[in-house]
Amino acid sequence: MALSLDTVPGEFPLVQRVWSAHCDATTSFISAAKGASMMVFAQHGDRMTAHLRGPETAATPLICPEGSEFFGVELQLGAYLPLFPPAGLADLNDALLPTLPGHRIVLDGRDWERPTEQNVDVFVDRLVRAGLLFFDPLVEGIRHGERPRAMSERTAQLRFRRAVGISRRKLASIEQARHAAQLLATGGSIADAVTAAGYYDQPQLARAMRWATGHTPGELRAGVPFLAF
Repeated sequence: MALSLDTVPGEFPLVQRVWSAHCDATTSFISAAKGASMMVFAQHGDRMTAHLRGPETAATPLICPEGSEFFGVELQLGAYLPLFPPAGLADLNDALLPTLPGHRIVLDGRDWERPTEQNVDVFVDRLVRAGLLFFDPLVEGIRHGERPRAMSERTAQLRFRRAVGISRRKLASIEQARHAAQLLATGGSIADAVTAAGYYDQPQLARAMRWATGHTPGELRAGVPFLAF
């Protein structure tokens, strides 16, 4: 397989999962819509890059160059760097951090040792301690329609968007589509996916799969690869 991907659960509270990938040959693939923000570290030859990435509101065709290696950390919903608001990073509008010799990166005017897959949780913890990575504890409640009594609906929505980068409604549609796609990818029937994911009918499911994964329900059931992390 030209593109190899591995994921493991994060060990730090603000880390959802850590993933790594490498390409034995130049490979085209589709990145599925997702609501999470990420930090991504890439190596291609002697060149190292560090990216801050926001949510993706639609499936995106990408290319992995031959010999490239990547690893990244998917943050918990509500975790973000105020210096780089997630809304400004959405849809692959990545912030590319400056790099220095010796595998070091520059963030907030300070240089940091680039983390590895094994110690990226420690790196995230250091960012929290430095006040660069923030977690909004109200996001999860707002996500489910709950908010403090003194907070207006408008304020809650603005707070959610500031921390996540997209609206609560858009996140819900992404998660609904990802749930359906996972059901289809594991062999579930199209009719069952419609019911389980809460779509009105098969045409609505098909439209959702197109924008969220770039594939039809039939292609997903047939095992076409797509990256959903």
